[in-house]
Amino acid sequence: MSDVFKALADEGRRDLLDSLYEKNGQTLADLTNLLDMSRQAVSKHLKILEDANLITIHWRGREKLHYLNPIPIAEIVHRWVGRFEEARLENLVDLKRDSEIKTERKNGL
Repeated sequence: MSDVFKALADEGRRDLLDSLYEKNGQTLADLTNLLDMSRQAVSKHLKILEDANLITIHWRGREKLHYLNPIPIAEIVHRWVGRFEEARLENLVDLKRDSEIKTERKNGL
């Protein structure tokens, strides 16, 4: 998972992922045209993303297409964000229960 965090730490790589999120299956030329980077820089960033398993590569003839792989990001969400979300939901349940108890007391139930 540390490879994923290292890959996501760079703004240029996040821009590449955003571009693949908007339109999956882009070539190196497509991605280079969208970003203010040289072809060589985009290629290096794509290699880091591929090594972190954040993108997958498929060949269509001589074209190398790049696709977003959402699984590592989903794992981060599940491991890190999910914990906080669960606590927040438990707080909402507690708040609802407390509110219902106060309402019942107010109405004399």
